[in-house]
Amino acid sequence: MFLNTLSGRILGLVILFVVIAEVLIFVPAVARFRESYLQHRLDLGQLAALALLATPPDQDVAPNLQSELLATADLLTVTLQRAEVRELAMSVENPPMVEASYDLRDAGLVELIRGGARVFLSSDNRVISVKGYTQQGLKGEVQVTMYEAPLREQMIAYGLRILYLSLVTSAGVAALLFYAVQWLIVRPIKRVADSMIAYRDAPEDATRVIAPKSRVRELRQAETALRDLQVQLAAALRQKERLAALGGAVAKISHDLRNLLTTAQLLADRIEASADPAVGRTAPKLVHSLSRAIALCERTLAFGKAEEPPPVLAAVPLAPLVCEVVESESEGVAQKGIAILADIPAALRVRADADQLFRVLSNLVRNAGQAIETSGRPGTVTVSARAAGAWCEVSVADTGPGLPAKARENLFQPFRGGARQGGSGLGLVIAAELVKGHGGALTLAETGPAGTVFRVTLPMP
Repeated sequence: MFLNTLSGRILGLVILFVVIAEVLIFVPAVARFRESYLQHRLDLGQLAALALLATPPDQDVAPNLQSELLATADLLTVTLQRAEVRELAMSVENPPMVEASYDLRDAGLVELIRGGARVFLSSDNRVISVKGYTQQGLKGEVQVTMYEAPLREQMIAYGLRILYLSLVTSAGVAALLFYAVQWLIVRPIKRVADSMIAYRDAPEDATRVIAPKSRVRELRQAETALRDLQVQLAAALRQKERLAALGGAVAKISHDLRNLLTTAQLLADRIEASADPAVGRTAPKLVHSLSRAIALCERTLAFGKAEEPPPVLAAVPLAPLVCEVVESESEGVAQKGIAILADIPAALRVRADADQLFRVLSNLVRNAGQAIETSGRPGTVTVSARAAGAWCEVSVADTGPGLPAKARENLFQPFRGGARQGGSGLGLVIAAELVKGHGGALTLAETGPAGTVFRVTLPMP
């Protein structure tokens, strides 16, 4: 579980990177140690050989002196290059055969690493030959033979010392980096996360808004952005609560007002039957005004209800649905000289909820008919559709007088975007919300003295 935390992963990465760095240091270091070891044997061999050769010919050499010099240098034979002549200066009795040869004269790092790897991988006590230049005294070319086991033992001992030192270094560096990252990064990030969790549990509590404290610029920016977000969200929630309370009050008032207006409408119906000519002329206007007021209350109640359920999307044939809309809306406007026409390809289908799409098109067609009616002259409402790539565009066009400037400015705004006198604009708002729930859009394509066109964009199946 610790490795799933930010601290655990940082600690693991620090240890991994330090170990990789130590490995990159360890391999060349061991190779250089082997080179130094072999170079030291060359120097010892040369010194021993020169000491032996420097004895005057007229003096006897101790029988075991040569063996003692070779044993001291861990060598079997020593060959010197003197005046273009190679001379076997020292040798044990019956020297063994050489099994591997190494040349240190022009050895590069890769060759040294390869030679060191061979020493580690070989378990036999091979006899090796080493050739190189001496680094002290009379410089010259020397070649020695020796057993490999002492070299391997020294390399293993050196490697273990490097390993222990690497482990201590890695642990120390990892601990320092861990606590540094914990202090500089993890703690500020955890503070931001804790503030988000605390604010989530009680967003209305102003004391849970984070106060930026970090001195790191990026973390300071994150804390400042979180504080601004929390402040704005708290304000939005308070406003939402007020609007919800206001909406509930408006709904109650609209409900009671609708009941009062319904009673007044019944009384107005009786007044309309009066034999008084003056009352007969005034009563229809009163009834019409009461009807509009009742309709506004009903639309307000409908808009204030819960959100629409999510649409049940399916492949819907568009032509039959539009024909149903045309038949439904034509009944009330045919006697007023308004014709509703449909121009839908028979094979065209859309991905939509049939019931919600029927409501959207009915609302648009009804609004178009009412716009023509306000002009006092006959007109036509045309519902057409066409495929546009992965989308279907359904247009509702009328030959009315066009939308006024105020209606265009507040289009799709509840209680502000009504185009006709007494209208609330809620119909367009609800229709736009329904279309948006389908993944499409309801837009005003054009409007002017020649008429208005609304366009519904829906996805194809």
